[in-house]
Amino acid sequence: QVQLVESGGGLVQAGDSLRLSCAASGRTFSSYAMGWFRQAPGKEREFVAAIRGSGSRTNYANAVRGRFTISRDNAKNMVYLQMNSLKPEDTAVYYCAADPDKGILYSSSVEYDYWGQGTQVTVSS
Repeated sequence: QVQLVESGGGLVQAGDSLRLSCAASGRTFSSYAMGWFRQAPGKEREFVAAIRGSGSRTNYANAVRGRFTISRDNAKNMVYLQMNSLKPEDTAVYYCAADPDKGILYSSSVEYDYWGQGTQVTVSS
């Protein structure tokens, strides 16, 4: 069982940066691949980024590649999403998710077993 709590969301202007954090419970955090997803009003939840349990490999959605960076600190049971050059279209609720690491970085939300409550990111133009 893994419990996830996101933080770091807020209201920023276009071009600004923001770092989201996700705190995870449990003693086997490094055995979980972690993902970030987002959901804008009226839209389906979409994949943002994912990272292997060891941190050795990452994957990004095309819309954020080059602007966002996912990272993790297994000693602190934390995963982060550094978001740079934010755009109004990045506005959404951002969710942290965990999936037992099977060697594949899934971009489908159905593959992830555990979810946080979400944190709102609003980017004004």
